[in-house]
Amino acid sequence: MEGLKNLEKAVLEMLVDGKAETFQLLRKQYLAAHVTERHLTGVGFWTYFSIPNSVAKLPGNPSFRFGDVDADIKDLRNGAGFLLQVKAGYIYMLERYSFDEPWPDATDTFHLYYESGSQRNEDEVIKSFAPA
Repeated sequence: MEGLKNLEKAVLEMLVDGKAETFQLLRKQYLAAHVTERHLTGVGFWTYFSIPNSVAKLPGNPSFRFGDVDADIKDLRNGAGFLLQVKAGYIYMLERYSFDEPWPDATDTFHLYYESGSQRNEDEVIKSFAPA
């Protein structure tokens, strides 16, 4: 399976960016991740990952999902959103979705931003982790 696409890399960089231990561990996992599968949903994609056992899990092996990154993408009038799912302490899947329109063939032209603006509040993001 091919590696991460430019949009996936950029989104993951933003999702795992932070000083909190949770984000630091997720970043290490992202850097070691291998794409195992992609599934087209029609309005987005699910990208699944495998993380080597040598990379540390999150303490307590939690399962949750979060997403505070959105995008303006050429050929998507309403933009796109992203969710990162963590399963048993490891990054498991990145979901990319549009808002009620077909996912475009090309996604090389994009602008990413945090839903909260230019500054991310790590504590608020961590509080938003929804059970997966």
